[in-house]
Amino acid sequence: MTMSERLVQILCEMVRIPSESGNEREFILYLKDKLTKTLSAQCTIDSYGNLIAKIPGKDCARKEPVFFAMHADTVSPGVGIEPTVREGVVSSNGDTVLGADDKAGISELLEAILTAPRYPPLEIVVSREEETGLAGAKNLDFTMIQSRTGFLLDTSALDSVVIGGPSHMLVDVEIIGRAAHAAHAEEGISAIKAASHAIAIIRDGRIDEETVANVGTIQGGTIRNGVPERVSIKAECRSLNHEKCIQLGNTMKEAFEVAAKSIGAKAEVQLHLASKATRIPKDAPTVKIACQAIESIGMVPKVMAICGGTDASVYNTKGLETVVLGTGVRAQHTKGENISAADMEKAVKIIRSIFSQLCG
Repeated sequence: MTMSERLVQILCEMVRIPSESGNEREFILYLKDKLTKTLSAQCTIDSYGNLIAKIPGKDCARKEPVFFAMHADTVSPGVGIEPTVREGVVSSNGDTVLGADDKAGISELLEAILTAPRYPPLEIVVSREEETGLAGAKNLDFTMIQSRTGFLLDTSALDSVVIGGPSHMLVDVEIIGRAAHAAHAEEGISAIKAASHAIAIIRDGRIDEETVANVGTIQGGTIRNGVPERVSIKAECRSLNHEKCIQLGNTMKEAFEVAAKSIGAKAEVQLHLASKATRIPKDAPTVKIACQAIESIGMVPKVMAICGGTDASVYNTKGLETVVLGTGVRAQHTKGENISAADMEKAVKIIRSIFSQLCG
């Protein structure tokens, strides 16, 4: 069996196991069993349900372990995934996401370890609930990790070396108006109208080169012929500049409060800082190693910071120098998510180059 065939086979096997955020246990147990049997890994599941696997080095003089991380969960709809393979490209049947985010990264790391002539001592972490706020990484038992440097396999482009992530503010809004029958609308105060006013004036989308904002959900009203009393809104803002994120979050909060008050409603707004912007130096050892690994397959590395949240934000905050590398997945978080076997092979070669460099 060729590498491409093995990668497709293992990815298809993994994505068929449902692991939407919060329901990863079956997949975590599957991985624990596979890593134990195929690599003689010492596997532990911490109190939050994250998987930590330790693998001794192979033909490598390096004694210090190196950290590799991925996440187990997928976004919804991720139950009943049935992968299809056409001309070397793996996708779902169109009813669900594929789940290659992040099971492609797990598949690639497994193949790299199985086929590499040498590698350093490895500490592998597969976290839970990454997609819903990095909860697994935030609750990881770091006393079980000895590594001080690492690599997270969880972005798309194979030539990317991500060294920074954003501050991320969650904006949760509850608008309270006054209910009334639609035939007597003048007696009510529409919470939907208040929300609409606020959403219309909030700056969203791409604010500047390092800042974005979004209103993700709005839920309100119960019947067509009633003035809606309550509306719930979930919004967010992100920025690579922490102060900008804080300022924009407060501006969004004020917009909802003022818009509600202007028509006699009330807005209760909760701000929660989900993560704080982090950045490691461009000349950090992990960055240099990642760039050389990408160059080894004939690509030009692109060192960048991104507004997307990853577990690396948590790991770097904890003092574990972590860069994020691509897995080759495309259109993640959509039913059109897909990945080619050729790109998965490239990812494996990048990981094996990292192993080789770490072994000197």
